[in-house]
Amino acid sequence: MPKFYSAQQALDMILDHVNPCDSDGDDVVLQMSSDSEVSSDEETSLPPVKRGRVETHTGPVEKAKDGTVWCEEQVGRPFNQSPVEPYATDGEPTALVRRTVSSRLQSFLCFITLDMLRTVQEWTVQHGRRTSNCISSYNPGRHITIDEQLFPSKTRCCFLQYIATKPDKFGIKFWVACDLKSKYVCNVIPYLGKDPSRPSGERLSENVVMKLMEPFMDKGRTVTTDNFFTSLSLAQRLLNRKTTLLGTVNKIRRELPGSAKQAMNRQEFSTQVFSTSGVTLTVYAPKRRKTVCILSSMHSVVETEDTRKKKPNTVTDYNSMKRGVDVMDQMVREYSVRSGTRRWPVAVFYNMIDMAALNAYVLYQACTGVQERRVDFLVELASELAQSHLGAKKVNKENLLRQQPPTPDQGKRAMCQVNCRCKRNHATVRCVDCYRYTCGKCRKEVAWQCQVCSDNAGQNH
Repeated sequence: MPKFYSAQQALDMILDHVNPCDSDGDDVVLQMSSDSEVSSDEETSLPPVKRGRVETHTGPVEKAKDGTVWCEEQVGRPFNQSPVEPYATDGEPTALVRRTVSSRLQSFLCFITLDMLRTVQEWTVQHGRRTSNCISSYNPGRHITIDEQLFPSKTRCCFLQYIATKPDKFGIKFWVACDLKSKYVCNVIPYLGKDPSRPSGERLSENVVMKLMEPFMDKGRTVTTDNFFTSLSLAQRLLNRKTTLLGTVNKIRRELPGSAKQAMNRQEFSTQVFSTSGVTLTVYAPKRRKTVCILSSMHSVVETEDTRKKKPNTVTDYNSMKRGVDVMDQMVREYSVRSGTRRWPVAVFYNMIDMAALNAYVLYQACTGVQERRVDFLVELASELAQSHLGAKKVNKENLLRQQPPTPDQGKRAMCQVNCRCKRNHATVRCVDCYRYTCGKCRKEVAWQCQVCSDNAGQNH
């Protein structure tokens, strides 16, 4: 027969004599007495059993210094995320430009007009930041590369940059967005120092990438950047605009997990993968005590190659996509109009001419289907640009000659201006067509003709 205890007696007995970790198998029944504060009619209900939360990852979880939670994933296992639909077509000219461009000069005039060429300094100051023509004339492909370009110059200006790792240490820096396949310059922003329009607290790298990619958002394109631009916050901002990011990330970033920053205890050619909120982090060790961190929002699964180095697909894709701006800069420097100058507007104008010529070459080939060497295109473009200038110069020269008197002053002789059969003969008569002084050797003898025949010839014509 079970014993009956009051509530206070049962509580004292449990605290003094019962070890909750041990059990001897006896059933202890606690029943309230009639004089207790709680009525015996009330039933004591056991607390509900909590169910464990279903885990969506297979590996351990790490937390970065800024609070970002990273889940270690298995190599080759797809992640639980919805990928962004990639941009379908390659880069191509817009419909309006395709209808209008049929020559080299027309492709070049899509970016720089003849009026701009006549006023170099004024055009540079007023239109130096305008890149709307580059944006409206070409639809880039899926992959766009963003990097910096240092145009070599030692002109005296407040925003001159010094970069020790560049071949030319001094120059004017430009932020450039370039199409990977065609090397078309999609957008350019010059670096002029501190930007007062940049919001406080926003990184310069994120601000630059968002400005350059603003006309190409919401289409499923992929941006490739280096470790100066790449960050987790940038990848999430681009992912909200249906744009993916691929790039190397600096190991000092606070959002990276602690194990990703360690490179001492890693085997050669080993790969470690982390994931968080639609973004993957690949840590690859190409050498002992050296790691490379690749941040990607375009890969839904990270796989390794079946080779000796076992490179993951994120590293392979980055190596093939990172060279857009570098190849563009190399092509621009190979054939350049740059010349020595002490004025920075002229130096900036040289760089704009080189970029416009490269974009014109891409547009001309895409619109007309004509495949030719770039050096031949530039030679023909220069001759077409010079035709209008030479024609206007010739007309001005003829007008100046016609303003001169038909014959020299009395007692004076002029020098022959034709010099096709003579060297330095004197002349007193001008040509009726070009109005230049012509000597007797350089003139053409015309057969005599009577007035009747001359009138008949005029009527027949």
